[in-house]
Amino acid sequence: MADDFYLRFWGVRGSCACPGVDTLVYGGNTSCVEVRAGGHLIILDAGTGLTPLGASLRALGEPVQADLLLSHIHYDHILGLPFFPPAYDPGSRLRFWAGDCDGGIEAAMLRFVQPPYFPVPLQRMSATFSFHDFAAGDSWPLSDRIRVRTAPLVHPDGATGYRIDYDGRSICYITDTEHPAQGCDENIVALVQDANIVIYDATFNDDDYPNHLGWGHSTWEAGLALCERAGAETLVVFHHAPERTDAELRALDRVVHQRRPGSVVAREGMVLIP
Repeated sequence: MADDFYLRFWGVRGSCACPGVDTLVYGGNTSCVEVRAGGHLIILDAGTGLTPLGASLRALGEPVQADLLLSHIHYDHILGLPFFPPAYDPGSRLRFWAGDCDGGIEAAMLRFVQPPYFPVPLQRMSATFSFHDFAAGDSWPLSDRIRVRTAPLVHPDGATGYRIDYDGRSICYITDTEHPAQGCDENIVALVQDANIVIYDATFNDDDYPNHLGWGHSTWEAGLALCERAGAETLVVFHHAPERTDAELRALDRVVHQRRPGSVVAREGMVLIP
């Protein structure tokens, strides 16, 4: 990759993985996005897409150093961790970040990756792990050229939205969240203001959303309104419902591009440069 700031999608679904003939094009893995910023590896969420990402990293034959920014710890956003090959490499260093995690992210991960849920407890994995808690709304530098900003999202048990700024360009990751009845969530507007890329939770659309009030998810129409309000450039429709077929997502891709040229529907393997 010639550019030193880009992202690649490894999992684009929400709720549960959905392999099958109707999801071959856009993919059936749950949330996982690889971001490269000047050689620094950042991983947004650790859903089942983390497993193929890990396989690609292992194929490079080098220890992995990465920051994993977790939106929250519902299963569909962490289920890939036990099956992430770099977690078993003693040369790998993995830093986990999570906002407002009840009891702390380290305790949560230790509970999740242990028998009887998984035969190998986290403590027996060979990589060096570190865990970092913060309050949604905090910001910090990952390096002298990378800054992370955050905002609280509207989701059962809470969730965090992220903005990664690198050399004057920005990628925002906004999933899982529910838009307000009127207007836009001002916390999110501030976070994505003038961003180059906004990855947004579009589990529903305006037709099916009324049947899912309070579920903590949004629509592609709300994503378009958010980007318009915040002056953001590219909307990426993300966190597809498991039942969305390739045919439906292909049709939606055409619609969102017509409504806001440059906007796209996320699919596994897609690479975007801010």
